[in-house]
Amino acid sequence: MLSWESVETARVADGSEMVLARHDGDWVVRVEQRILMSNRMHDSEIALAERAIELADEPRSVLVGGLGLGYTLRAVLDRVSNDTQVTVAELVPELVEWNHKHLGILNENPLQDRRCQVVVGDVFDLIKRSARSFDVLLLDVDNGPQALAQAKNQRLYGRGGVSACRAALTPGGVLGVWSAGPSARYERMLRSVGFDVQVSRVAARVGSRAKHVLFLARR
Repeated sequence: MLSWESVETARVADGSEMVLARHDGDWVVRVEQRILMSNRMHDSEIALAERAIELADEPRSVLVGGLGLGYTLRAVLDRVSNDTQVTVAELVPELVEWNHKHLGILNENPLQDRRCQVVVGDVFDLIKRSARSFDVLLLDVDNGPQALAQAKNQRLYGRGGVSACRAALTPGGVLGVWSAGPSARYERMLRSVGFDVQVSRVAARVGSRAKHVLFLARR
């Protein structure tokens, strides 16, 4: 077994311990021994940004829900103009700190980009108060709409959350949602509130048989 060194710890809202650990050049974030994110498994997060930006018409304002290890944010910054405002919302302040302190090297320090603004807080609350504010809205929160780890996140993927996401987009804006697996219910809900929807399976990492699901929905 690999010997992982615990580098930082934090206590999250439900009282669980979040741990940042490394082994050689590899990093993981885990909660109660369950791996939430890893720099070994991030290609689907990059694909989320790539495909959503491709669908959008020269986005000027982008919201990234969930910082993670910074891969989605980096992919956005690499594909938008020098004048685009990119906001990243992250619920756990320690994760923002760890990106500044330890993880920036993985992605050329995206939080230092002048186009990037960090909001520490619940992305759902930000979405609710941001009518017609974003050309692209990306969600990589929890495990997606199907396999939630925290029940509170259901409000983001329920009908109220889907409607709020649509309201936060400009006309023609694109919602991109990362999911660990498929959800026919969520796809139907996206369509029912007025989105045009594409659903695709992408490799979790290049060469891997593991697949993740991307929901791309255009207002």
